Amino acid sequence: MIKTPFEITHLKASGTSLSPSQIDSMVRGFTSGKISESKMTKWLEAVFEQGMDHAETLAYTKSMLDSGARLDFSHLPGYVVDKHSTGGVGDKVSLVLGPLLAACGCYVPMLAGRGLEHTGGTIDKLESIPGFKTTLSLTEFQKVVETVGVSIMEQTREICPADRKIYSLRNDTGTVASLPLICGSIMSKKIAEGIQGLVLDIKVGNGAFMQTISQAKELGTLLKEVGEQNGLKVSPCFTDMNQPLGNTAGLWCEVLECIECLKGNGPDDLMAVVYHLGESALTLVEVDYPMEKLESAISDGSAWGKFRQMVTAQGGFPESLENPETHEPLFREKILAKMNGYITTINTLELGNALIQLGTGRKNKNDHLDYTAGIYYYKKMGDIVNKSEAWAEIFCSNPDKLEAGSAIVENTIQIEN
Repeated sequence: MIKTPFEITHLKASGTSLSPSQIDSMVRGFTSGKISESKMTKWLEAVFEQGMDHAETLAYTKSMLDSGARLDFSHLPGYVVDKHSTGGVGDKVSLVLGPLLAACGCYVPMLAGRGLEHTGGTIDKLESIPGFKTTLSLTEFQKVVETVGVSIMEQTREICPADRKIYSLRNDTGTVASLPLICGSIMSKKIAEGIQGLVLDIKVGNGAFMQTISQAKELGTLLKEVGEQNGLKVSPCFTDMNQPLGNTAGLWCEVLECIECLKGNGPDDLMAVVYHLGESALTLVEVDYPMEKLESAISDGSAWGKFRQMVTAQGGFPESLENPETHEPLFREKILAKMNGYITTINTLELGNALIQLGTGRKNKNDHLDYTAGIYYYKKMGDIVNKSEAWAEIFCSNPDKLEAGSAIVENTIQIEN
């Protein structure tokens, strides 16, 4: 018998496994507005504390998936593949990898999210491109995928509306880092996309939701099992998030860095992740010599061309991509080293929190983002730094936010002789 939201939450809080109908009643009730945010928060907190077994996780994923429409790309002549990251600081891989895979003959329908807690969001970054529309109808989305080969948009009310609503509430209630909730959120969207293959970029380290490789592998196994039970080929990959990825973290500054990647001038650490995930995706497709194909698509300009085509197709102004001053910050401050030595540790979580202070993320759902805000890293882990030498530079367009961000950033590295 399906119980009330209070009774279902009490069952979960006491460690009892919930039935598919009980889970579905919570998901459907909250999506329709019959269950309040306060009641759903109690349930999410119970799941966060007690976890879910495999059957519950499958049921939760199915409820999210069944809340909306599914896309069908089976008529396309190429392989339909996507990539998902569990989130990090400076993680801009989707903006490079999506067009790159499209240039290699794949079709990439990518539903992406906004920032969660301290991690940046692909949609927030794309919206810093003047005119770029991240909200498309399903018909528009399908057309861009079919004609360009890649489209990145945010969730619509048509695809997994339950996740759209729960995703936001998880961010506001500190219930993000839960394996079953992460699994349900990721896999419901990816299954709904109508893809054949999925590459997972599971971040590991002090700037990730998964702190250890064992946690990351547990999540990877869960996502792979759920995906395969729904007909997807899934390739979990594990990449480092003990320091920011690339040389920048923020919004417009990350878009500019992605453009450099697509033009063949990207930072080594960022391109290593892009190529690793790209090779995994093309291996799912069973492409011969995948790395050579990826490198060729960068060197011949076809990946950069796909990015420009996607921006144009989604209403963006491609000329802005050639103008770094499109979002020029009003204020800058260099962060100086306090001693001579090597940078041995970077507190990436705190850097993510500093970025929110600067204006790249939301403290609450109604906050407006500052597209000019971000951090540039002159130095990374293992680099030599001298006392009073700048190891980073922060920037934004609000002096109070710059001061708040600076107070955090200056204490995020450890230097040893």
